[in-house]
Amino acid sequence: MRLQESGEMYLETIYVLSKQGNSVRSLDVAEHMGYSKPSVSRAVKLLKDGEYITVSKDGYITLTESGSLVAEKIYARHTILTDLLIGLGVDPKVAASDACKLEHDISDQSFAAIKKYVEKSK
Repeated sequence: MRLQESGEMYLETIYVLSKQGNSVRSLDVAEHMGYSKPSVSRAVKLLKDGEYITVSKDGYITLTESGSLVAEKIYARHTILTDLLIGLGVDPKVAASDACKLEHDISDQSFAAIKKYVEKSK
């Protein structure tokens, strides 16, 4: 199943929340993303059906191996693109917002070149 941008955003959010040491539930995702609980419930069902996440009987969400791979990839893209834009003088809030738009559409080849450039520049 090919994930759409929204699915990638949900996985990235679950990843970020779990990295903060929190157990993640649908309500946490809704609050973090500013979405309604019904919207998040629908997305959680789709991600669960696609085997990107598991949901415990208590409602705790865990990324599967495939979910983690997608989430880590998107998070890395977001972080590196944000750093690049900030390094170019873009306001940090604008840089983060723009990186969020770019991270889903950029090709693997272009991102690899950007990543190499950013790492070389440090």
